[in-house]
Amino acid sequence: MTDFLHQNLSEPLPDAARGGVVAIGNFDGVHRGHQAVLGEAQAVARADRRPCYALTFEPHPRTLFKPESPVFRLTPDVLKARLMQAVGMDGLLLMSFTHDLAGTEADDFVKRHLLDAAGATHVVSGFDFHFGKGRAGSPEFLRKIGIELGFGVTIVAPRLSDGEEPFSSSTIRRLLGVGDVKVAACHLGYRWLVTGQIVKGAQLGRTLGYPTANVVPDADCRLAHGIYAVRLRRSDGSLHDGVASFGRRPTFDNGAPVLETFIFDFDDDLYGETVEVSLFERLRGEEKFDDVSALIAQMDKDSTAAKAALAAAQPLSQIDSALCFQGLRR
Repeated sequence: MTDFLHQNLSEPLPDAARGGVVAIGNFDGVHRGHQAVLGEAQAVARADRRPCYALTFEPHPRTLFKPESPVFRLTPDVLKARLMQAVGMDGLLLMSFTHDLAGTEADDFVKRHLLDAAGATHVVSGFDFHFGKGRAGSPEFLRKIGIELGFGVTIVAPRLSDGEEPFSSSTIRRLLGVGDVKVAACHLGYRWLVTGQIVKGAQLGRTLGYPTANVVPDADCRLAHGIYAVRLRRSDGSLHDGVASFGRRPTFDNGAPVLETFIFDFDDDLYGETVEVSLFERLRGEEKFDDVSALIAQMDKDSTAAKAALAAAQPLSQIDSALCFQGLRR
């Protein structure tokens, strides 16, 4: 297959796409642990000359059961699809996570969704992934039913961080919540990024000599407020260095959180364009300044610090190179 398949499994896969290897999981963040699962699925698929898909769920199960406290999604569906392409998958299959789905018996889930809808011939799972009513669909269950129903099963052992703990989305959320994007990137294997459409703001930056491209993140975003060294990728594929503020603009209006990126040596109109903003380093926390001149002086320092941080940055992996270095304009 040459085209990336991005489909909701409310409908069965087309005949030409069936018979593939399916990696199943939440895959929020597509971090190094997830990449081990996806890599194993790709190895099986290549050996059998079959397509390779990731099967995931929206919304996050914890958000369904506790809507008053939604999970900070590291990679919403569109961004997850972008990352799945970057790691070499042939497609992303999406299942709507509902109370009905949560109550599905594990064996029924396998028959209806993995076999009938996805047409899987081999299923790959992480060591701790469970599915079905009462989380009865354990790795052991998956191995057993695979033998019974005639499809292959591979369970991938945990991949450990430098701290000897399995890579986890929860750890990465915690790191981003305190602004430690550099350590979060080590767990992800790439710089964490925000994607969205550029919207028109109050245009305060223009009056300060720092016009910004503004993206409103998802409401569940828990990134620490502050100033970040970033790279912004345009829809044409070009990549540009910049410095960004994420927060409420306490010097001015203390409004809703916005990611505002000042792109160095750039004067094109980006309104309405969908972009990706990769965060390399947190330079400082958000501050309220006594006057505009003090703010501008600090912004000058932030720009210098961001340029230095970006000039020293090196790719963390092949994925990071593709996302955060290829297409760089200076």
